[in-house]
Amino acid sequence: MGIEPIPYIYQLDRRVKRIGIVVAMQAEARCIARQHFQLYQPIAVRDKLIVTLCGMGAQAAWRAAAELVDQHGVVALISFGVAGALDARLHSGDLVVPISVINEQVYATNGSLRANLVRRLSGDVNVIDSPLAGSEQVLTSEQEKLALAIRTGACAVDMESGAIATVAVDRNIPFIAVRAITDPVQYSPPAVLLGALHVDGRVKPLSLLVLLIRRQVHLTELLRLGGGMRAASATLKTAIRQIETLLD
Repeated sequence: MGIEPIPYIYQLDRRVKRIGIVVAMQAEARCIARQHFQLYQPIAVRDKLIVTLCGMGAQAAWRAAAELVDQHGVVALISFGVAGALDARLHSGDLVVPISVINEQVYATNGSLRANLVRRLSGDVNVIDSPLAGSEQVLTSEQEKLALAIRTGACAVDMESGAIATVAVDRNIPFIAVRAITDPVQYSPPAVLLGALHVDGRVKPLSLLVLLIRRQVHLTELLRLGGGMRAASATLKTAIRQIETLLD
């Protein structure tokens, strides 16, 4: 089930306690509100939620999270979006709400927020609370994923959650990650495909067409990636309906 279109955008008001959500890609943002987001332009899409699109990568995520806290006074941070599986038991559409994020160090997520969200999602999606690992780049092979899993003990990986966690720790505010699995451990997006994407995950049509013509990317790979993203998006839409209630 998708969320209803947002009829208007709430005005930012520092008197209202809000949760700040950082997303890297337009596809992730559209699970929250059906509109086009501009990079680093926070939008209050619900009475208690501010969303910022940052683009892919840790540095971009750190900047977006810091601006949400320092300029807009959010009382908690959420890393929201998709992740790749590091555990063969995870499938596209599973939801990782981890007890910790492992980057250069281990960052514990807020137990109260995490437990409340998991309880509200009980029965709707398959939720996993194992640690989430950070990576500076997209992992494009099963071997890379398994190596990171062995090194960290994590069940999934993304590029932004670790940076967002550092901001939360530095500002002494609660933090959780909410990440839906797109690609299982046995399958990863081809490295060459990353050159056909904008920083916010939008496709560059001509670049993608060239890859297809040259057979550097195959249609079956794109269909598999699309199916994983649809499953993850459905899960994220379910999760966002419960996130706003965390401040009740």
